Amino acid sequence: MKIITLDEIKEILPDLDLIPAIEAGFVAYSAGQAVVPPVGELLLEEGEVHIKYGYIRQDDYYVIKIASGFYDNPNFGLPSSNGLMLLFSQKTGQLVSILLDEGYLTDLRTAVAGAIAAKYLAPQSVKCIGIVGSGIQARQQLMMLRQVVDCRKVLAWSLDKDHLELYRDDMIAQGFQVQIAPDTGSMMARCDLIVTCTPAATPLLAAADLRPGIHITAVGSDTPHKQEVEAAILGDADLIVADSIAQCLVRGEIFQALRANQIDLEDISELGQIIAGNVPGRTSDQQITIADLTGVAVQDIGITVAVYEAAMKKRQSKI
Repeated sequence: MKIITLDEIKEILPDLDLIPAIEAGFVAYSAGQAVVPPVGELLLEEGEVHIKYGYIRQDDYYVIKIASGFYDNPNFGLPSSNGLMLLFSQKTGQLVSILLDEGYLTDLRTAVAGAIAAKYLAPQSVKCIGIVGSGIQARQQLMMLRQVVDCRKVLAWSLDKDHLELYRDDMIAQGFQVQIAPDTGSMMARCDLIVTCTPAATPLLAAADLRPGIHITAVGSDTPHKQEVEAAILGDADLIVADSIAQCLVRGEIFQALRANQIDLEDISELGQIIAGNVPGRTSDQQITIADLTGVAVQDIGITVAVYEAAMKKRQSKI
């Protein structure tokens, strides 16, 4: 059994192209080739823990992922995310590897999914990116978008103004042109690609601010009580895309919109269907599109296997 530390993981990642691996996972999931049980969840007073697990048929491995979010941790000088990945053999059940990623791979695979959503759903020419949030995921989402979107002009907004200023400075240092938006309404007026990445329990984006051509990727609402986007936005959207329809029936923005009778089940497409070409993605720059990303175990499988195999190859090369 191999233990792979966060330092080793970070050395490996620059050489990996994770988008194809996670796209393949979404395609397998939508084609019924993946076994993904319901999410395990612990909701504590100070934070939350998610347990996601599954396997892809005819693959060598299955994966169990534990990831936590304790959102006051930065006040104590600690990261808000933590966790690890467990890689097992499908044939024997033996533990093959522990990836002590401290939640890093969960944050990264979420950002990869955001980039994939933008690849298929954002307007062809993005003039300004809107980021709602100022934490780890707000950083990762913008960094991953560089692989699929040429735009470097950014409007950012967050409830935490001190963190927002740090976020702006950090992302400017990464080559982005970042301004702070006074509110999300002005962001929606100027941005054609918006990513929401907060643990909000009340909507931050309003349907009254919606305009043609906007794409929204919502990544923060991964439990039944969270909601970043007003349900009427989904009601007005031309294309609603779930990472997992099954998961989005019980959590996320789609869950909230269904509960509010803003949309029907037949209004929803799945990201893997669009990647595979079985369902059209964006077909017009005037369409309003939204992707609801609740996080699916196939993302964890894809990134865990890719990192493990790269780590073993690198270790072997040193012998």
